Amino acid sequence: RILRIPYATDRDFPPFDRVTMDGIAINYQAFANGERAYLIEGICPAGSPQLELKDTNNCLEVMTGAVLPRGCDTVIRYEDLVIESNVATIQVDHVKEAQNVHFKGSDLKKDSTVLKQGERISPAHIGILSSIGAHYVNVSKLPKVIIASTGDELVNVNETPLAHQIRRSNVHTIQNILVQKHIPSDECHLPDSRDKLREQLAGILNSYDVLILSGAVSKGKFDFVPEILEELQVKKHFHRVAQRPGKPFWFGESQNTVVFALPGNPASSFMCTHQYVIPWIEKSLERAHWNKKEYAILSQDVYFKPALDYFLEVELTVSDKGNLLMTPRKGNGSGDLINLAKADALVHLPSHKNEFKEGESYPIIRVR
Repeated sequence: RILRIPYATDRDFPPFDRVTMDGIAINYQAFANGERAYLIEGICPAGSPQLELKDTNNCLEVMTGAVLPRGCDTVIRYEDLVIESNVATIQVDHVKEAQNVHFKGSDLKKDSTVLKQGERISPAHIGILSSIGAHYVNVSKLPKVIIASTGDELVNVNETPLAHQIRRSNVHTIQNILVQKHIPSDECHLPDSRDKLREQLAGILNSYDVLILSGAVSKGKFDFVPEILEELQVKKHFHRVAQRPGKPFWFGESQNTVVFALPGNPASSFMCTHQYVIPWIEKSLERAHWNKKEYAILSQDVYFKPALDYFLEVELTVSDKGNLLMTPRKGNGSGDLINLAKADALVHLPSHKNEFKEGESYPIIRVR
């Protein structure tokens, strides 16, 4: 989930001078004056009220997490001591003043912003939220998403396709891309019948925040989707993008629903989901740095002549010098699902060039 408001500390971090090692607490000046053997006045377990050292030439036993006793400023761990007859003798020659103490407010002062608006909550964030007493957290509402496939050539995964049929795969691919981003979704299949398609789309538009369609957006005789969406008062923002793969991509919105109509070819729908759907969702959730880019270095030359933005599948490796390198994987076009499984990322090569040289850096979209 994405934090919708910032969160501040309700007290200093840490809230008291905290002992970080089991051992004894002393006044460092006594050590500086040559004292090495200390009478133990008592013991301070974690969770007990603060004690006070009565004699600065003595010590108090302390446990990790305990409040540092008043009159003490340094902790010697048990490993550096010998304790006999209630006397602790230091066995090391070098002791640093204030060692093994985590001082009050040294991390953050009270009322300091500790978590910013737009951060995605991680396990570390949960620990911080718990420590400041934020038992209810203000987060962005997740969109209600449905992914719909179209086409009479498609059958369910558990069915045996006829010679002219294939199993549905795009919806499951898209759904699990969303799963990686912690976005739940429903899925369904729409027929190629114009009337039935219109009826089911009308119901979806009344029930979901986001509709992701796979297929039926090109120029085929049965590609009814753009026309029906227009009839259902879905405003088209654009149709077709100067890119490969994914040129037929359609995007629009109704009063209640944002619609992504993706091409049916596997590589096209895969790329468009990563390039458009995921960034739109993260921006809508007000995630900070949703558009931050990652770059990699080409390990070989690439040539691409058409004046289109090119999203090329690549494998990633790390050089001996720690540079992120990418090696192109040239598949068999936008219908090649097998090649996708071997790619780590998509590299975005801009349309104003047709030669991309080894050693040049370009933005990537990680897909694995």
